[in-house]
Amino acid sequence: MKVLCDVHIAYKVVSFFVSKGIEALHVNSILDKWKSKDKDICMYADANNFAVLTKDSDFRDSHFLRGTPKKVIKVNLGNISTNILVSIVDENISTLISHFEKEKCYAEINRESITFITS
Repeated sequence: MKVLCDVHIAYKVVSFFVSKGIEALHVNSILDKWKSKDKDICMYADANNFAVLTKDSDFRDSHFLRGTPKKVIKVNLGNISTNILVSIVDENISTLISHFEKEKCYAEINRESITFITS
């Protein structure tokens, strides 16, 4: 599993994934950094087999309507602390890894659960 964190995801989340041995990047370290267009982020993620971790529903819509990015983890937690997000991901890391080994996958992280849609 490889994770590309979108602009509104804290760098601490990138560090968390790296500490778990998972390759992770922040969008601010690639392309045009925070000015990168969603379509360019999608192309980069797909070309490099990254799952896009985002709060932005545009990536969800693009995943289902255009098939890109192929892998999306949508955070539906509002303005929670980064520590809470990391805790939820940490509790579910093995499940995330197994689902995101597939060619295409979509997950939504909510307070109570993570919902997966794979194809």
